[in-house]
Amino acid sequence: MSPEQIALSLPIWHGTPHLSVLSGGITNVNFRVTDDSGDYVVRIGDDIPVHHISRAGELAASVAAHAAGVSPAVIHHAPRVLVIEFVHGRTMTPADFQDAQMRHQAVDLIARAHRDIPQHLRGGAQAFWVFHVLRDYAARLLAEDHTRAADLPALMQQAHILERTLGPIDIVFGHNDLLAGNFIHDGARLWLIDWDYAGWGSPLFDLGGFAANMGLTGAQETAMLSQYFGTIPADLPRRYGAMKAAAALREALWAMVSQHHSALDFDYAAYAGTCLDTYNAAYSQFQRTP
Repeated sequence: MSPEQIALSLPIWHGTPHLSVLSGGITNVNFRVTDDSGDYVVRIGDDIPVHHISRAGELAASVAAHAAGVSPAVIHHAPRVLVIEFVHGRTMTPADFQDAQMRHQAVDLIARAHRDIPQHLRGGAQAFWVFHVLRDYAARLLAEDHTRAADLPALMQQAHILERTLGPIDIVFGHNDLLAGNFIHDGARLWLIDWDYAGWGSPLFDLGGFAANMGLTGAQETAMLSQYFGTIPADLPRRYGAMKAAAALREALWAMVSQHHSALDFDYAAYAGTCLDTYNAAYSQFQRTP
């Protein structure tokens, strides 16, 4: 069956379901389905080993995230299928987080996710260590002779420097994919969706990824770190800068791998170029941070 047929044939619908395609997904196929009981999002996707995505892990994280009050409820799940409540609101853009109030809401939501999801998480849970992901991606891209393969040795040497700089970490359960499109505002509050990459790791990855993806300024980053940590330790700005650069590099290598392995209609090559620009800026910033 096609993804549309799978979505419409689920045994949970009341009355005749009506389906529309949701844009923006670059890992799954997403639909909005409306029936007599309400509106829902149906996510269709397999495990994606090249991206370390486990749908069982996504399900566990999604259930825990709802219990923690940061994500909409899971309504139904089956192999390849996850159905969640549809949030009536606006999908955010990077420009939205230039607003101080909106940014404050987002950082509060990230902190709540880190703090509260572990209290509700059950079953096996993945670890997410960005430097392992980078090494795995780079090895795959070299083996597949990617068009940017010649750039990888220098990038991975830089990644080694970033990992050594980071040092010991605190452990939280992170979202690990804080793109603007994974935040929805319903007019009263923000929701965080799409837990494909969720796993145990450093809080600095989510914070650095958020800053890189939203194009935050240095002053905005300082405010974010103060809100999240309270007092900023003397060594935190450089360690944070290392993780911000690593988060941007992961997004770039993710796009390169997706060029070879995704059948979705998305310009991964152009996205990789944009992400590399973000990474180069973040790495230069890291080098300037004492």
